[in-house]
Amino acid sequence: MLRALITVALVLGTGAPPAQVKVKPAAAKGSDRAIGSEYQPSPNFDAEAEQRLLEMANQARAQAGAPPLNRDVGLTLAARTHADAMAQQQQLSHQFDGEPSLPHRLAAASALHLDRAGENVALDLTPEQAHEHLMQSPPHRENLLDPSYDVAGFGVIRSGARLYVVQDFGHSLPAYSSGQTEDTIVDAVSRMRRAVHLPVLIRQSESTLHEAVCSMAQEDRLGTRPMHDLSQRYYVVSYTNMHPEVLPTSANRLIADQHLKNVVVGACYARTSTYPTGVYWVGLLFY
Repeated sequence: MLRALITVALVLGTGAPPAQVKVKPAAAKGSDRAIGSEYQPSPNFDAEAEQRLLEMANQARAQAGAPPLNRDVGLTLAARTHADAMAQQQQLSHQFDGEPSLPHRLAAASALHLDRAGENVALDLTPEQAHEHLMQSPPHRENLLDPSYDVAGFGVIRSGARLYVVQDFGHSLPAYSSGQTEDTIVDAVSRMRRAVHLPVLIRQSESTLHEAVCSMAQEDRLGTRPMHDLSQRYYVVSYTNMHPEVLPTSANRLIADQHLKNVVVGACYARTSTYPTGVYWVGLLFY
């Protein structure tokens, strides 16, 4: 009987710091064959095995009191593509030479706004054995039962008697428009002002702010020239976040300043090399 060979990737975070994926050492190293972004999954995927694994995962989650995983087409495509890469290499890995990393693979396949993601990979003979072995391994069990995950894509490639299994997990967030994001941020600023017993700041407009905020996304960095120019006229806070309702600590002092009366907010959602699954780029102006 084949024993399960399993590795894990935890956790993709897309907040103010750069996104990171923590990866346990793979069971085998990747070869020199490059797997580029144009790589397409094999048609030899086993949809029945994928569905069985998802059913067993959700049964285990229900027993643990975790919500069910919803199958996402994009994450399934990403999982199948990576499972096929493992089958062709005949080994397990979270990233082969020339292959995009997990967050980049998920971003390329799905339009979801993800703030967390993880991955299990396995080699086994049946879906039932693969699930059993994954559940017996603490890191993989943690992925399978993580209550914060709400979407998943499972890919299974059959190679002879073996099943190459990839389970990609994610936590999806609502997709807000720029206007909705800005409204949410202003509401958060107002709540904080009321909490310190100060009048709510008056929301104003600044025609160049949105363009300046989007320049940060285009350059994939804070403190671009347009934002610097605005800082000559206003008190400026710029940051990235996946959660518009959460304000950065760097804004606390200005929000609590009793001498400031007005606020302008600009937001631009974008995917970049630093934030492959996307993030809100935000600029706050106070005066």
